[in-house]
Amino acid sequence: MGHDGSTLPPGDAERNLTRADGHVDAARRAAVTGHVGHALWLTGLSGSGKSTVAYAVEEALVARGIAAYVLDGDNVRMGLNRDLGFSPEDRTENVRRVGEVCRLFVDAGLVVLSAFISPYRADRDLVRALHPDGAFSEVFVDASLQVCEGRDVKGLYARARAGEIPEFSGVSAPYEAPTTPDLTLDTTRPLDACVADVLAHLGVDA
Repeated sequence: MGHDGSTLPPGDAERNLTRADGHVDAARRAAVTGHVGHALWLTGLSGSGKSTVAYAVEEALVARGIAAYVLDGDNVRMGLNRDLGFSPEDRTENVRRVGEVCRLFVDAGLVVLSAFISPYRADRDLVRALHPDGAFSEVFVDASLQVCEGRDVKGLYARARAGEIPEFSGVSAPYEAPTTPDLTLDTTRPLDACVADVLAHLGVDA
């Protein structure tokens, strides 16, 4: 809202805002938590295993005394982003909002695991740019379309093939796989092996 109560376009609103810097820096937060914040951005097709891996890694990290939290695609869409659909524009906004939430979590000193299809490389690159150097990892959860359709526990691929779900990544909408991810996970391997790979990437003992 403007000073007179009117609604302002985003650009005008930003001109009236000033970013506030906190009084507690990352080093002081790390002294409390014992670790620094980090964003693990898990991207892959529906059914590739993003959420399965994310929750298993979260459990493994917490067991080692590391504060971690999963941002799951479905959960966020049922809450924070429930006003968004699945058009290319809405997908971009979905990722932008989640990227900003990740940035806040990392600033607070948590390890945040974001499990989102996030089909567009440009959107993922913008999220990376929000984070300090070394505080963001793009994790490609690599499973072929055939494997994902074979799992299809929610029946989504069958409905997409029948034309019941428009704009479905990998079927009726594109998915742009990472070209240079920080970590690639082959989820045809055992879950424990994928978790161990993520912990090793973070420098955490398995």
